[in-house]
Amino acid sequence: MPGSPAVDVCSIERLVAGWTEQSAMYASGKYSSRGPALIPRMKTKHRIYYITLFSVVLLGLIATGMFQFWPHSIESTADWTLDKRSVHDAPLVHLPVSSPIPERGDLSCRMHTCFDVYRCGYNPKNRIKVYIYPLQRFVDELGVPISSTGLSREYNDLLSAISDSDFYTDDVTRACLFIPSIDVLNQNSLRIRETAQVLSMLPRWDKGMNHLLFNMLPGGPPDYNTALDVPRDRALLAGGGFSTWTYRQGYDVSIPVYSPLSADVELPERQPGPRRYFILSSQTAIHREYRAELERLKEENGEALLLLDKCSNLSQGAASARKRCYKGQVFDYPQVLQDSSFCVVLRGARLGQAALSDVLQAGCVPVILADSYILPFSEVLDWKRASVVIPEEKLSEMYTILKSIPHRQVEEMQRQARWFWEAYFSSMKAIGLTTLQVINDRIYPYAARTYEQWNNPPVVKWSSVNSPLFLPLIPPRAPGFTAVVLTYDRVESLFRVITEISKVPSLAKLLVVWNNQNKSPPEESLWPKIGVPLKVVRTKENKLSNRFFPYDEIETEAVLAIDDDIIMLTSDELQFGYEVWREFPDRLVGYPGRLHLWDHEMGKWKYESEWTNEVSMVLTGAAFYHKYFNYLYTYKMPGDIKNWVDAHMNCEDIAMNFLVANITGKAPIKVTPRKKFKCPECTAIDGLSLDQTHMVERSECINKFASVFGTMPLKVVEHRADPVLYKDDFPEKLKSFPNIGSL
Repeated sequence: MPGSPAVDVCSIERLVAGWTEQSAMYASGKYSSRGPALIPRMKTKHRIYYITLFSVVLLGLIATGMFQFWPHSIESTADWTLDKRSVHDAPLVHLPVSSPIPERGDLSCRMHTCFDVYRCGYNPKNRIKVYIYPLQRFVDELGVPISSTGLSREYNDLLSAISDSDFYTDDVTRACLFIPSIDVLNQNSLRIRETAQVLSMLPRWDKGMNHLLFNMLPGGPPDYNTALDVPRDRALLAGGGFSTWTYRQGYDVSIPVYSPLSADVELPERQPGPRRYFILSSQTAIHREYRAELERLKEENGEALLLLDKCSNLSQGAASARKRCYKGQVFDYPQVLQDSSFCVVLRGARLGQAALSDVLQAGCVPVILADSYILPFSEVLDWKRASVVIPEEKLSEMYTILKSIPHRQVEEMQRQARWFWEAYFSSMKAIGLTTLQVINDRIYPYAARTYEQWNNPPVVKWSSVNSPLFLPLIPPRAPGFTAVVLTYDRVESLFRVITEISKVPSLAKLLVVWNNQNKSPPEESLWPKIGVPLKVVRTKENKLSNRFFPYDEIETEAVLAIDDDIIMLTSDELQFGYEVWREFPDRLVGYPGRLHLWDHEMGKWKYESEWTNEVSMVLTGAAFYHKYFNYLYTYKMPGDIKNWVDAHMNCEDIAMNFLVANITGKAPIKVTPRKKFKCPECTAIDGLSLDQTHMVERSECINKFASVFGTMPLKVVEHRADPVLYKDDFPEKLKSFPNIGSL
């Protein structure tokens, strides 16, 4: 055994056992009278002394053997506390000149060819385990460090965040992913050859398999390669300047270039909308041809475009880095970015620019002109919602392109840009954990985050409420839908509605909510005879909220809320609406759509019912929804919204739209082309006067609800659902829904 005494443990055990047995036989008088003549008598105290001595030796040898053969890692598993990462305390390692150099990097690598997913295994949390190598100081044979900066503050923050996360493990045998403690964020500070040799010396390197390197500033003069120049075998690279030529789709992770200003400057979130400047350019080291083109655009468009440059009259230093100038006028940077709707992000010597992070933080929509640039986390983030990407050759058309974007879309992009920064760019922690989550989603795709989770800002939710729509589905107690008709005293119109609804094949039950306490409902013999159960519920007070009460009589999952004067909807329209709801049971599915708009002159929201290309609400005068939302409306509506609706006898439909959008983060679905519910009893004059008052009050509702919710949860969409053969020149008899009504 190497490093152990050459002693046979079993022989020692037999020796001690034999000696003990002889002593016992001697003490018991088993020997003959000739025994003492052959074996000298040993005194009792000596016998005890030697037995004790050999016992101690035996135990020591057994302990040594257990230590040698007991499974344990030869690598340090010390926790990654800040003290452990002190460069001064890290052990010094001399790098032999003859150390091997990894291969440059395999551009054909993909997760199924260069990554061993079997290391990750199955675990109930569907989360990869990440091991961070202990910190060491590497120097060459002359004692010169391989890095001029050692461990940067940014990389230290990154490792700290990972070590404090649920991804981290200090057990190297459980690790799925390995991260070296070698800082390669900035290639300018590295000695390329020596850094590669250090990587090859890592105990678990195995040609870079399952290793992850973080780099934000790749390449160097004069070529500035778009990926780290350090040879790295098969290691994954989280890089900050990938181009389409160097990025390995589905293997590498494109990350942002962190801006140090994120930690030093706090920019309060600004309300989306028009700003002082339309376009702003703040980068200082851009190519002279691009600057000449921007100056030409400035001449053509005047004050709409602000073209900033570095301040020549200020001394160099940290203070000057936070200043920008235009013709002697000094602006604070990055604060000035909040004064523009769009901010230009041009390529520099490197594709990835820290200016992108500054622009997003300011809530300014980035206009990215960097051909072949792989945007950060583009594998999961939808950059069309937060930025405008323009080919470099179309820089001269930039102003015209941006002017064609609707104001409403610009506001949404401003919100999305700010949220992208908060969620994924704001710190090294955010960047590091997002990178690990992207890799985690590849390894456990069945548990991956959805598009909505990656791209939709979180909505206000109540911790005490858990929606059954997002739990495993269970068979409903009854198929079809329950129609809930709210009525007061329009009996003739009510009976017509009941007759029409009864023709819908999927109708399971019809529930009439009688909201008139001063008048009894008609006698049973007068009601229309229909083929499904018809129940009448009398309310105690005349409230609009009664239509959304969770009545015990509602046994189906689907509910159709419908007014007693909606006689224009055909049975085909209603059946088609139910079929759409079955595909999207967490949405409001309705017919006429409405829109909320921001009034820049008044500085508040307004209600819009004109014919537009966008929809953010559907009227619940006829709409399908899940019965769960009845419970939320009745028992969990925020603030005093429900009482406010009942007091004003208006806007219960807007309140339901707010509620569903806030819970799901999704827009309603408009079905069929119908734009309005026509009122047969209204005259043209009364209708116009009523509509003006109606519009003002409903605008007040939107502002009231947005204030109570603390946000604007309504989502705007530009699509509707129609039957497949709706517009096709096809025999009507062969269409599933031939009669879906008119506008």
